Amino acid sequence: VASIGEKNAYLLSAVMLCALLLCAPGAPVEDAPTNSPAGDHSGEEEEERPSDQLSASPFWALILDATKQHKEEFENEFKNDGLKYIYLEGYKFTSLPACCPHYNFSKEACLHRMFHGLLIYTVLLKYVEKEYPGNSICKEFRNYSGLLINLIKGKMRKREQVTALTSSQEGQLLRDLDNSASFHRKMTAHSILRQLHYFLLEGKRMISRKETRQSQAMRTVIPITFNQMLKR
Repeated sequence: VASIGEKNAYLLSAVMLCALLLCAPGAPVEDAPTNSPAGDHSGEEEEERPSDQLSASPFWALILDATKQHKEEFENEFKNDGLKYIYLEGYKFTSLPACCPHYNFSKEACLHRMFHGLLIYTVLLKYVEKEYPGNSICKEFRNYSGLLINLIKGKMRKREQVTALTSSQEGQLLRDLDNSASFHRKMTAHSILRQLHYFLLEGKRMISRKETRQSQAMRTVIPITFNQMLKR
């Protein structure tokens, strides 16, 4: 029969094991960021209901429904010139935000990139509207982008690290696009709309993948009860 001291030792060991299990990181190694915000840790273990997941947001879908019409609009506008959508590949410029990478990038880092990128597109679309007043894609983006940006920020653990663009930064973005040639201005506007579509599409895809992985990881964890630990 174990003495009281031995029983207390077993109890202390069980408590310490519980603490270690609770502190153990739960995120897969693949999700570790290589270029994430300072102080970012894996900590993406809180499971969300499917309806609460960012990738399921109707605002995201509404903007994408509008941007996916751009290919047809472009080819209709330039059908007499024989221009195909692929032509816009040659009209990329440095102010266009980069998409979230497929590998070695955390959900948190992707959220920060999406947030900052959408702020930039909010400014770039002013250029599009100047060239194409009343553009339907710009209208839909204006209606729902603010709601989507707030949702993205709400999912961040380091939301204090993101800030709005200054008026100086906004002005510089627009000045960088200045060009006197009418054809070049039109191509620049269309390039912005094309890249916006893929930026949103890839961002949604990457965040959805992170959310799915996170949910699967939570479901595969087998809880160990306190009594089970004492029996070992």
